[in-house]
Amino acid sequence: MLLAKTNKLKIFNDPIYGFIGTPNELIFNLIAHPYFQRLRRISQMGLSYLVYPGAHHTRFHHALGCMHLMRKAIDVLRFKQAVISEEEEKGLLAAILLHDIGHGPFSHALEYTLVPNISHETISLRFMEKLNEEFKGELTMAISIFKGEHPKKFLNQLVSSQLDMDRLDYLKRDSFYTGVAEGNISSERMITMLNVCEGELVVEEKGIYSVEKFLMARRFMYWQVYLHKTSLVAEQLLIKVIRRAKHLMSEQQEVFASEALRSFLTYKEDVEFDGQKLQSFSMLDDVDIIAALKAWQNHDDFVLARLSQMLINRNLLNIKIKNKPINVDLIDSKTEWVSNNYKVENEALDYFVFSGEISNRAYNENRQNINILRKNGKLTDVAKASDHLNLKALAKTVTKYYVCYPKESV
Repeated sequence: MLLAKTNKLKIFNDPIYGFIGTPNELIFNLIAHPYFQRLRRISQMGLSYLVYPGAHHTRFHHALGCMHLMRKAIDVLRFKQAVISEEEEKGLLAAILLHDIGHGPFSHALEYTLVPNISHETISLRFMEKLNEEFKGELTMAISIFKGEHPKKFLNQLVSSQLDMDRLDYLKRDSFYTGVAEGNISSERMITMLNVCEGELVVEEKGIYSVEKFLMARRFMYWQVYLHKTSLVAEQLLIKVIRRAKHLMSEQQEVFASEALRSFLTYKEDVEFDGQKLQSFSMLDDVDIIAALKAWQNHDDFVLARLSQMLINRNLLNIKIKNKPINVDLIDSKTEWVSNNYKVENEALDYFVFSGEISNRAYNENRQNINILRKNGKLTDVAKASDHLNLKALAKTVTKYYVCYPKESV
């Protein structure tokens, strides 16, 4: 692979932060790499654009935004006497730039569906290790930080924690592109409140209200956007249609698919995700799925065709979300309707009638707490430090239940 031989570094014009520069040639070359350019073809918010028409931004946008915020955070922490070496800075910027490089088509929507039992974080790490070979060890520090193995804990917390650059970017960015004002946060102001105490990332006491706003915004965005009922049913249908295509291929039926997609429609759980699979994955993006859906809507198999038509034409299943588990009688009656009207085999009924649950916890008190640094030097968990009664509530998991079935059966 040809690496950039120039000191002329790129500037991106970002609608959220304005101009974002590439701080060094390693970042320049990572952005230019085909693995990273693929993120231009991976939707940041899955199928949320079916609800919010503006939500067409990509993982490419998000990764650049995270890197920009990381540069701000490094400057702030250094000003406050936190020791971050040049090598650590380079590692932090590379780690946050590549933290989502392992996402597959439509981001979280198809996670574990195309590649069973392997998270996008694991695939990101595989990509980083492969790039480290190509870049002759320049990503060793980034990998150490990404894996949480670096002795300075706060470096990993900047990349992955409950108050990391990832969350600070995606909340602000997703709020902007969806037009959901409740999710808008002042990421850059929040960064000015960060500090390091006892080797961990903390927020200064004056920033407590900014943290409260951040956690409330996260709760609003989950219920109003990420777990919106239309996005939910669309993503469930996408999972079902991939499952059906896999089933048909396992029965030797002809199913259209690009070479990259075919590789994962025939993927078995016991197959090792090796270098060849990584290369196939690097060729897989939203375009493969959309092209397949367009072809599948005319397939001879009723289930594959009907599900694909629903997604292509946004004529989705009906969905109801409730605070209590779904009544079994409702599921049985809808299943009977499908059996009588769609004439599909019994084992295929759950493609059209199914239930599940969703949960939301804006803050987890038991994992990488957000600690507030008091003026007396003591650390206090934000849920205890806050006088906002809602923060305690935000630390509790709220579970809701959903059921999906054809609109005609209503």
